[in-house]
Amino acid sequence: MFAWARIKMETILNLPIENKIFYAVLVFSWTVYLWEAYLAYRQRRIYRLTLQVPQELGKIMDTDTFEKSRLYQLDKSNFSFWSGLYSETEGTLILLFGGIPFVWKVAGTVTARFGLGPEYEIFQSLSFLILATLFSAFTGLPWSIYNTFVIEEKHGFNQQTLGFFLKDAVKKFIVTQCILLPVTSLLLYIIKIGGDFFFIYAWLFTLGVSLVLVTIYADYIAPLFDKFTPLPEGELKEEIESMSKSISFPLTKVYVVEGSKRSSHSNAYFYGFFKNKRIVLFDTLLEDYSPLNKDGEPETDTLTEDKSKLKNKKQGCNNPEVLAVLGHELGHWKLGHTVKNIVISQMNSFLCFFLFAVLIGQKELFMAFGFYNSQPTLIGLMIIFQFIFSPYNEVLSFCLTVLSRRFEFQADSFARGMGRASELCSALIKLNKDNLGFPVADWLFSMWHYSHPPLLERLRALGSTKQD
Repeated sequence: MFAWARIKMETILNLPIENKIFYAVLVFSWTVYLWEAYLAYRQRRIYRLTLQVPQELGKIMDTDTFEKSRLYQLDKSNFSFWSGLYSETEGTLILLFGGIPFVWKVAGTVTARFGLGPEYEIFQSLSFLILATLFSAFTGLPWSIYNTFVIEEKHGFNQQTLGFFLKDAVKKFIVTQCILLPVTSLLLYIIKIGGDFFFIYAWLFTLGVSLVLVTIYADYIAPLFDKFTPLPEGELKEEIESMSKSISFPLTKVYVVEGSKRSSHSNAYFYGFFKNKRIVLFDTLLEDYSPLNKDGEPETDTLTEDKSKLKNKKQGCNNPEVLAVLGHELGHWKLGHTVKNIVISQMNSFLCFFLFAVLIGQKELFMAFGFYNSQPTLIGLMIIFQFIFSPYNEVLSFCLTVLSRRFEFQADSFARGMGRASELCSALIKLNKDNLGFPVADWLFSMWHYSHPPLLERLRALGSTKQD
């Protein structure tokens, strides 16, 4: 047995370097998948076995909501398992059967029809991108439809019709191409003409693109998909402006986005640079604005008992709770979390471009993925950033998850310092109920995946586990 194992090991060690790279990529990819599957299995056991509200959650979540959230998260976990298995299998088959060089060859055939030969590599690269994203869109569409119209629909979150969904998918694809293709062509051109220090110019270019996209997203891109309206004058707007002024947050506008057309999930965020900050609130976050509350209001002759039941099911937060949520978000700004994340992201981007410059000349990397006679720059970017860097990306992702949880605790503490601890506790409980978040988590799954601390941990840190 040991002799067989030794022979097997010697065979592997004697393989050409490109074969070693290829099999290492496959083995690592499946190792990560199995690790994720194991973590998901641990969490599913929690969903299956935790049938009663734990005693410490008794004042936070009622039995009915607890059961709904348990079933919702169990369905999501099962769906994630099968979609993840499909994705991993598909990726493996693409690599084993030479899918990447095949699509590159097809892209070359397409560009050749327009009289563009192999020397027009950038045009072939753009053709490759269009074909690859089309393939990804079509193979992912059934999973997206099932998730939206079966799981989200079953648990009362989906607000879309099939026509709206498909129209939205086409629109997203077109907008993505309008951004992806010119940005990619310019990046490839910079790498081609940049000389020995192209990685610096490439990094500066991607930095500029990311800053521009962040700046224009909510004003020009997001309105293509959702309706944004200024928050009407009134008590809530005045209090938001007053709170922003108290911490010198340079607020210019407050918007309400019509998120209820897609889903009943809720959210809030701010964006913009320097002295031009805007706050965006989802209508589903606001108790007074959510159409889901208005649509559900009973007729005047409805029984008082029915009215009482409906009132308990109202979605969203009241004004003091909304202000507490925004106090948390503003805490991220005041404590420099946004800037720190940008700095970390750009340091990582620079390091990756530098390592890309070091590795791009290694023809064995291209040979490992079926490119024996050419080394296209776009393919090099894909191989190095997606496959070769995958171990580094996994470690970085975990570290950023840990850092994110730390930032969330700090932002909660900032809101508490503003005197909004009680309202934030109440808001967190309401949002957890509205989104059917399950408050019990396996410690290992939580440590690896949760960018936000579990509900109970946040409530304890805020100094309260009582519902207002």
